[in-house]
Amino acid sequence: MFSKLAYSVFEQSIKDYHQFDSVDQPINNPYPKDQFEHLLYLKNWIDTVQWHYEDIIRDPQIDPVAALTLKRKIDASNQERTDMVEYIDSYFLQKYSKVVVKDEAKINSESPAWAFDRLSILALKIYHMHEEATRTDASQEHRDKCQEKLNVLLEQRTDLSTAIDDLLKDIENGDKFMKVYKQMKMYNDDELNPVLYQGKK
Repeated sequence: MFSKLAYSVFEQSIKDYHQFDSVDQPINNPYPKDQFEHLLYLKNWIDTVQWHYEDIIRDPQIDPVAALTLKRKIDASNQERTDMVEYIDSYFLQKYSKVVVKDEAKINSESPAWAFDRLSILALKIYHMHEEATRTDASQEHRDKCQEKLNVLLEQRTDLSTAIDDLLKDIENGDKFMKVYKQMKMYNDDELNPVLYQGKK
């Protein structure tokens, strides 16, 4: 099951990151570049670093100059995240390129890679909500509320994993087909963002 494989890789990435718990820690991807797991690990590592960028930038005491630098890192991370989704979709396009699509086949609302993107973020939510649910320095009320939220996240993981595996099975059987659109982000493009291209005049 692809979802089970992916989630185990996501968990490993999150665990490896938190050995150091530093946004500056270089990635040490344990999977060879020709393995699907390599893409999954890299995808989640980007998500994990960005998760912590988002925590840091919300510090009310953050230096404004440092905040601007961090905002640009977040923008770059968002672009990396999108690029990785496209790489993962390319993997599935190649994997299912020989499938004979049925005449009545339908398209899905999201590609497999964007579904894995949601699973990667969900893995992070589960990790951090578990931390909050077991915090010894927090009140029992806090822990109980976080445990309730964690239970919902775990249920969501089951449902999302099932949906991913069903989608891949439908694509493999020709009941659904993949149609991938390249993300056309405009704010990073100096030809499309008016603030950037007007500044070049």
